[in-house]
Amino acid sequence: MSRFASFYGIVGVILLLFAGLAYFITRDLSPYVYLHTIIGVVAFIAFLSSTKGSLSSFFGERSTKYGMSAVLYVLLFFGILVFANVLSVRHHHRFDLTESGLYSLSPQTAGVLERLEQPLVVNAFVEAGSDPQLREILDSYRYASDKVTFSLIDADKQPDLAEKYQITTVPAVHLQYGERTNVVNQLTEEALTNGIIKVTRAEKKTVYFLEGHGEPNIDEMGDPKGYGQIKTALDNESYEVKKLVLSEGAAIPDDANLLIVGGAERALLPHETQAIDAYLKKDKGGRALFLLNPRATPELATYLNDWGVAVGNDVIVDEQVQLLKGKTFTLTPFVTTYGVHPITEELSRRGSSALTTYGISRSIEPQANGKKGLTTVSLAKTGPNAWAETDLDSVFQKQTARLDAQDRRGPISLAVAITANLKDLGLNHDGATRLAVFGNAGFANNQFIGQYYNRDLLMNTINWLVGEEGLLSVRARTMRASRVQFSAQQGTLIFYLSVLILPELLLIAGLAVWWQRR
Repeated sequence: MSRFASFYGIVGVILLLFAGLAYFITRDLSPYVYLHTIIGVVAFIAFLSSTKGSLSSFFGERSTKYGMSAVLYVLLFFGILVFANVLSVRHHHRFDLTESGLYSLSPQTAGVLERLEQPLVVNAFVEAGSDPQLREILDSYRYASDKVTFSLIDADKQPDLAEKYQITTVPAVHLQYGERTNVVNQLTEEALTNGIIKVTRAEKKTVYFLEGHGEPNIDEMGDPKGYGQIKTALDNESYEVKKLVLSEGAAIPDDANLLIVGGAERALLPHETQAIDAYLKKDKGGRALFLLNPRATPELATYLNDWGVAVGNDVIVDEQVQLLKGKTFTLTPFVTTYGVHPITEELSRRGSSALTTYGISRSIEPQANGKKGLTTVSLAKTGPNAWAETDLDSVFQKQTARLDAQDRRGPISLAVAITANLKDLGLNHDGATRLAVFGNAGFANNQFIGQYYNRDLLMNTINWLVGEEGLLSVRARTMRASRVQFSAQQGTLIFYLSVLILPELLLIAGLAVWWQRR
């Protein structure tokens, strides 16, 4: 028998093995499969031809036994791979090992999907019926909830479906939940989840923004000081947003689920404060969010004192250390410390990475002497290097600040949440009132709301105030980790090179070296 005859046989077996493996994985009779089958068969025939009648002696040789053992180990190894592959297909689990969970659904999306009570049918109309990124998102949705089913549809090939779901432009994602439907035109997790929230919420709650005192315009999207993005965020979570001007003798409308007094620069008139008070103390209790600026609306500072809130007549100064500059002072404090409250639960869980930032702020603290019937919790606090500066003239006119005996050292609270039991407050009914007060109105404007976790804190506060605790979470980020998108041909080439060809060459080369040295 030729010296290399047995080596031909082993190589032939390896080539046939990889041909079978490639077909098993791809289910495609590709040139790779054909070429390996032909060469493998030729090598094996060459082996049989060279051995002729000496097979029995060949199989009795020690080298042949070693070679067969190697082949058996290789077969066993690939058998384990196939078994693991079958298990992973039938019982697959996803693991996201990135620190911030870049490849996982946001907590808000996971919570929304978890609360689905009936099937959610998603029909996505996209170009050519294919969108890998959207498919990845929808796969994640389906993985998170067995109530989600989806289809990617080419509207050109299936115009009947486009007409049925009244789709006029692509991309468009049609969501159906029971009898309710909704169409989303942005293919991001945030947009899709907001669309699901809309289609699954049976009741649309109404939020009123008080106007007439220099408040930011809720229809203004281009002005950094506008509140247009708040309105959009509320609309995305299925709120109805309205403006409110309180004339003499007017009351807060009965359909108001929440009143927002945000960024007022001029004092509220007595009848307006009385209307707000009547709303908050009505039978079932009212809900209100106050966003206060320093030196503005002193009448609200006095009024909120009755609700257990100490509104400071000060400005929060935050000391920071910058490279090459050393210690500097800023009037835009950062917060990474949050109170124990449902509003901030998810932010607290994320630790120092859940940063929120504010414009010029005043301190908002729970009153030192608690009042019966009121539960007041500080939501956000600065670091220990900040202080509440009381010399406002120095800050606003001389642009200087210095920590002295009249000032309070940090941490300084700049937001509180209040739950009030009206019966315990001395009223004749059992209503429960909820309020939230922030010492800054700018953190919610167009300039700041998209920064860090500002929007999550604001929307969680609003959802808690109206009783939508199920929506308290951290929302999906549009920005995700950068990634490379391969074409189908590129993906196939990478698969063959990394999974088949390179392991195959390494295996044959290793056997050749072993064969040469044996």
